[in-house]
Amino acid sequence: MPHPNDPALRSFIPVDPASDFPIQNLPYGVFSAKDGLAPRVGVAIGDYVLDLWELEQDCRLPVTDLRIFSASTLNPFMALGPKAWSATRARISELLRHDNPELRENPELRARALVPMAQVTLHMPIAVSGYTDFYSSREHATNVGVMFRGKDNALQPNWLHMPIGYNGRASTVVVSGTKVRRPRGQLKPPTAEAPSFGPCRRLDFELEMGVVVGQPSPMGEMLSEAQAEAMIFGFVLLNDWSARDIQQWEYVPLGPFQAKAFATSISPWVVTREALEPFRLQGPVQEPVPLPYLRQARPNNYDLELDVALRAADMNDGLRICRTNFKYMYWSSVQQLVHHASSGCAMNVGDLLGSGTISGPEKDQRGSLLEISWNGTEPIELAGGIKRTFLEDGDSLVMRGWCQGDGYRVGFGEVEGTIVAAE
Repeated sequence: MPHPNDPALRSFIPVDPASDFPIQNLPYGVFSAKDGLAPRVGVAIGDYVLDLWELEQDCRLPVTDLRIFSASTLNPFMALGPKAWSATRARISELLRHDNPELRENPELRARALVPMAQVTLHMPIAVSGYTDFYSSREHATNVGVMFRGKDNALQPNWLHMPIGYNGRASTVVVSGTKVRRPRGQLKPPTAEAPSFGPCRRLDFELEMGVVVGQPSPMGEMLSEAQAEAMIFGFVLLNDWSARDIQQWEYVPLGPFQAKAFATSISPWVVTREALEPFRLQGPVQEPVPLPYLRQARPNNYDLELDVALRAADMNDGLRICRTNFKYMYWSSVQQLVHHASSGCAMNVGDLLGSGTISGPEKDQRGSLLEISWNGTEPIELAGGIKRTFLEDGDSLVMRGWCQGDGYRVGFGEVEGTIVAAE
């Protein structure tokens, strides 16, 4: 049987070459339709959602517990482990192949199991157990360091020795399309003698990827590179909204708190680690060489294109303001997970790790408005003479990501969020 990543595979469902969801992808999500059934697990294929609950009821999948795909999150499926993940993806690929009549020639099952994407509502794909955000793009960290500490002291002494991160809030991770209310907090501009409380004035986005942890690790134990990789179920697009002015006042001495706690948006489709396998590549050279527990024997970065479009309230269409690539990340997702567990920290099914802002070496590859506007000193121009340094009420931001194959792309869809005024 052909491998699900085989570029020659074709589905009996027509899929545009520019679609994010060919048969080589098969990302998982949670959806509901107009049939009145509760949210359940599906897979994206072209312009359709394949209802895995319907397939399992018909005994077409290797998973025998009907509660797995009728669940409102992917957590029960992820808990089954990598062998079940791989077997299920292979079986779905087999059912969708253009030369397999099993589903193609079963009109009754097709009608039940294939739901037009335009007729579904997409929900949070996972129940987030815990959320950790990292700071792993050297270009981003350098840009921010130059702004606030000068060129000679851009990177802190520890940055090149370990992935820097902080524990965020799982309670405010939301799915794409959820409106984001402008946060309030303590503000103290440099010219003010005392802080005040009010709406954030320097609201920003952060272009990131999210790692979805699909297997647990026990408290008190470390992870090897291979163990950490095997625990990763897949990836989502992630926008870690950021209140720059709240953070500026609060972050000393313990780092981000309320400035990052109000919202983190993720895409509804989880692209599996297995689907990204053809796009692996070596990351940047790490100098100095990391300590032994962080050294990598395999290439753990991905050639994954990313872009960001901003649409102001008075604009009809968004304007691309960033185009970069996940391959630039200095610390890989595997290294982040290894480091996270290195103290003995237990990891859970449904943990979410934010990669940190993804910026590249060029000016148009900066993954935040803080960098794009250089801390508000270089406004960007949108359509109709509209300018932005940070986000205003009514602004909408859309992030997209994809890996380009030979005649197909493995994509993530999008993560969108619109800013609404503070109460």
